[in-house]
Amino acid sequence: MEGGTRRQFLTAAGVAGVGTTIGHDALAPAVARAAADRRSSATVPFHGRHQAGIATPSQEHIQFAALDVVSDAARDLESLLRAMSDAAVRLTEARPVGPLQTGTAPPVDTGEAVGLGASRLTITFGLGPAVFDRGRFGLARRRPGPLVDLPAFRGDALRPGLCGGDIAIQACAEDQQVAFHAVHDLIRLASPLAVPRWSLAGFGRTLNTRGPATPRNLMGFKDGTANIMSQDAGALSRYVWAGAPESPRWMHGGSYMVVRRVAMLLANWDSIGLDQQEQTFGRHKLSGAPLGERSEYAPLDPSKLPPGSHARLASPQLNAGERILRRGYSFADGVDRSGAAVAGGQLFICFQRDPRRQFIPIQRRLAANDLLGEHTQHVGSAIFACPPGAARGGFVGDRLFR
Repeated sequence: MEGGTRRQFLTAAGVAGVGTTIGHDALAPAVARAAADRRSSATVPFHGRHQAGIATPSQEHIQFAALDVVSDAARDLESLLRAMSDAAVRLTEARPVGPLQTGTAPPVDTGEAVGLGASRLTITFGLGPAVFDRGRFGLARRRPGPLVDLPAFRGDALRPGLCGGDIAIQACAEDQQVAFHAVHDLIRLASPLAVPRWSLAGFGRTLNTRGPATPRNLMGFKDGTANIMSQDAGALSRYVWAGAPESPRWMHGGSYMVVRRVAMLLANWDSIGLDQQEQTFGRHKLSGAPLGERSEYAPLDPSKLPPGSHARLASPQLNAGERILRRGYSFADGVDRSGAAVAGGQLFICFQRDPRRQFIPIQRRLAANDLLGEHTQHVGSAIFACPPGAARGGFVGDRLFR
């Protein structure tokens, strides 16, 4: 019974009399439906000190797009960011970005999310390094130090069409169609000032707040156990939010996003034994515990793990204590070239205070030594500066133009 309370549900079912009992199995569909209703109607505010979609507890689906701006005029970039922010406010409140009934003219809002609710939609914007190139927008002197061009990493097989971009749009939601609709409308509203460069849809979030179960990646391993928790304000301040002295004032309270499209070589992975798979990750596959431990959240001791294991090489102990906030999603892409396995991988997204200290040295160590590299291939790459959140009446990135 949509929108009803538990008492209304029991009354409608004719079992609400005194002394009546009902089993958990019979209540399960109603409980599940009520939970789904809460998720579909839940909203996450767009305005705030930080952009939503960074430390926000991860939703189930993502639609990511990178756009190229075709104008080099600062007023056009400013106008574009304002229009996209205004639209994002409406989208996150489950309101259309414009008229749906327009007669012979195309509808302003594409309409595919009508009736679906907000579904905890968050929209996060980022600016790529090329925005600060000389000869474009006049912003070269305002480029943040941490917004560096990512170096080449060992084993990279990057495809230019899957890399870079001037503006990033990350739309996350509990409903796949809600996330798609947000990016669909934002791309249409950005035209003709900006055009799509690449896009990817993902599912199965990386957990960043401890819940009943950590989700698994497409290799079957739990993913996100050691992530920074969304409620850990101290860790977020130290590792995630941009500030002095690394970043200019207009970026304080923002963060730096690194995006990597990682193809998983599943035909190869599926052919190796469980022991080898666990040695590769450094964790037990079923429990998620570090090798030799029973609990998923047991402290990880790198000295007890195989030298080339992913968990060991990515641990803060081996990376000068540095951590990153991961927000990864799986993606599926038909079958591989051999036809022997489905094609899929991970849209790896991480946020940090300074990629020069965090992602780049961590990834260099992984690229050189990680056993997981035998079963994965990095095919897409991008970095973006995500400004702080917008105040009411403002827009994301407005401090850049002051």
